[in-house]
Amino acid sequence: MGGVEWLLLLLLSLLWGGSFLFAKVAVGELPPMTVAFLRVSIAAATLYAVVRMAGLEMPTGAQWWPFLVMGAINNVIPFSLLFWAMTEVTSGLAAILNAATPLFTVLLAHFLTRDERFSVAKLGGVLIGLAGVAVLIGVDALDGVGLAVLAQFACVAAAVSYAFASIWGRQLVGRPPMVIATGQVTASSVLLLPIILVADTPWRLGMPSVLTIGAVLGLAVVSTALAYVIYFRILRVAGATNLMLVTLLIPVSALAFGVTLLGETVTANDIAGMILIGIGLAAIDGRPIAWIGGHVGRRGHAAGK
Repeated sequence: MGGVEWLLLLLLSLLWGGSFLFAKVAVGELPPMTVAFLRVSIAAATLYAVVRMAGLEMPTGAQWWPFLVMGAINNVIPFSLLFWAMTEVTSGLAAILNAATPLFTVLLAHFLTRDERFSVAKLGGVLIGLAGVAVLIGVDALDGVGLAVLAQFACVAAAVSYAFASIWGRQLVGRPPMVIATGQVTASSVLLLPIILVADTPWRLGMPSVLTIGAVLGLAVVSTALAYVIYFRILRVAGATNLMLVTLLIPVSALAFGVTLLGETVTANDIAGMILIGIGLAAIDGRPIAWIGGHVGRRGHAAGK
C-alpha cells in the first residue's frame, strides 16, 4: 500500500471506531433498534446519491433477495445486538469484542467453504484470540448471567453474525461494491422498519436532543456512508488482505474516543483482552509476525558480520 492508502486506512479505523462513540450517545436517548434503523436508512439515502452520481444501476425484482440476507446478517442482527449491548457496557469493550469477527470468520470458513481451511497459524491465532474474548468476559460469567454479561455475549453474537456475512458476501461477488453497500443498507431499512414500528412505536418517543441527532447523523453519514466509500477505495487499490489491518486499529480508536469524550474507564481486562485478540489477528494475517521475524533475522545477520 502507498502512503495515501495507509492514511485512508487510518481514517477508516477512526470512522468505524467513532461509530461506537456515536452509538453509545444515541442509545442513551433512543431505543437500540430505532438507532439501527436510522443508521441504515439515512446511510441508504446518502449512498443512493453516490450510486446515482456514479451512474450505477441498483438490483431489481428477485435480484434483491441476496441483499435481504446480507442486510439481515451484516446490519440488522449485529447492529441491534451491539446497540443494545452498549446500554450496559462501555463503547470500548463493545469495540474490542467486535474485533473478534475475523476469528469467527476463520472458524466458519473452515467448515462452510472448500477453499479456506485451517492452517497451523490460523488455528493458533483463533485460539489466542478466543482466549482474549474469555479474558474480556471474565469470571463475572461464573457468578451468574447478569445484564452486563449478557451484553458482552451479545457483542460476541454480533461478531459471529458479521462472520456469517463475510462468507455470504460471496453471493454478491461481481456486482459493483458501491451497489452492494447501498443494497444491503436499503434491505436492512426495509427489514427494520416494521420491527421498530411495532416494538418501539417511534411516534411516542418525542423529539431527541441536538446531541442525539448529531450522533445519529454521525453514525449514519460519517461512520457508515462515508466509511463505505473509503472502504471500497482501499479495497480497489490495496485489496481485501490489507483491509484486514483496520480490524487491529478500530478498538484502539474506539477506546480513545470512549475515554476522552465519554469519560469511560479502561480496565486491565480490556487491555489484556485487546492484546490477545490483536495477537490472534496478527497470527491469522501472518504479515506482522513475518515482518518481525524478518527484522530480527536481519539484525542477527548484521550482528554476525
